[in-house]
Amino acid sequence: MRIGILALQGAFAEHIGILRQLAVEASPIRLPGELSNLDGLIIPGGESTSILKLIQDFNFAQPLTEMAQTGFPIWGICAGMICLAKKICNSNFKSLAVMDMAVKRNAFGRQIDSFETELPIPVLGNKPFPAVFIRAPIIAKVGPQVDILARLPNGTAIAARQGKLVVSAFHPELSHDLRFHSYFVKIMTSN
Repeated sequence: MRIGILALQGAFAEHIGILRQLAVEASPIRLPGELSNLDGLIIPGGESTSILKLIQDFNFAQPLTEMAQTGFPIWGICAGMICLAKKICNSNFKSLAVMDMAVKRNAFGRQIDSFETELPIPVLGNKPFPAVFIRAPIIAKVGPQVDILARLPNGTAIAARQGKLVVSAFHPELSHDLRFHSYFVKIMTSN
């Protein structure tokens, strides 16, 4: 099993370390030709407008869109969530538009407003998950095929799944909890 981490910008090295702890082969992906022979892909956190611009500049948009539309497992984290969303509420930047949801960028404010919290995420078990939010987006609206995986105590949606597409507004790679990465690996191997 091999997972690629889109390594155009952002926190990709941390994902490689976690996946290796799970005995999963992980590789940075810097060119579209490196997308072949993968079983899953992570679009990591970073700066969403930079990542989306690099996706266009390096000709990733078409292959990533086609992969998502054919049921290929992709996990978008923070900026990666914005990349997958059908609509970005507070930006005119063009996303991949493959997941039926609208997101709002930087929903919690500036870098200084970043925070950590313990979240109940039922698909990961009963123990709360340590979630790190850094200039994070939120899910403003979802279509009927999207399942919300996690919400903040105020009801704000911050993780979701549509088929084999998964998104999280927070950064699981910055915690020592491997459960969200394990969950994505299980999605990759399910029918």
